[in-house]
Amino acid sequence: MLLERIRPATTTSRIEPRSGVAFTMRAGQTLTVTDPLGRQVADLLAFNANDVREAISSGRTLDYASKLNLTTGDTLWSNRSTPMLEIVEDTVGRHDFLLTPCSKDTFRIIYGHKEPHRGCFGNLAAALAPFGVTEDMIPVAFNCFMNVPIKPDGSFEVLPPISGPGDYIRFEAKMDLIVGLTACSALQSNGGSFKPIDWAID
Repeated sequence: MLLERIRPATTTSRIEPRSGVAFTMRAGQTLTVTDPLGRQVADLLAFNANDVREAISSGRTLDYASKLNLTTGDTLWSNRSTPMLEIVEDTVGRHDFLLTPCSKDTFRIIYGHKEPHRGCFGNLAAALAPFGVTEDMIPVAFNCFMNVPIKPDGSFEVLPPISGPGDYIRFEAKMDLIVGLTACSALQSNGGSFKPIDWAID
């Protein structure tokens, strides 16, 4: 049964294309990340609000989940093996937790740009800096809506997201958090175009 694409009745904020934000959440609050136009990735980071050395961990999460495709009912764990976020609703079911946020080096190495965009990494670093998070503290992000299928030979490719207009993923905070969130800046991740991302806390 498909979930209805209904946004919660709360104030929704918008992240403009190729930009990012950071904000706090209390334990028990929910965060809804919505793809308003479809086929747009959002990089998500989480840090313990009381100790930013504790951060979301791809390795711990995938190890404990024993799967790559995380969706409703799955938990995102910290580097200290503490639950940080639980996925409570998901209308897409295809996200990535393997690839690091795109950066100037991504655009230089993969795309050959001579004047590269600072990417999600730079956007996250700027947004999280006031919270005491430095560049070297930024881990692999949970890439909402990113479509990275693994081939039988172990190789992978980045394909356009399968998310349509209004699709969303909803998380419940399991501790007080600082969250970084972007509207991804990489051409490959977003099917060649850049669109906004909406988010709301309730």
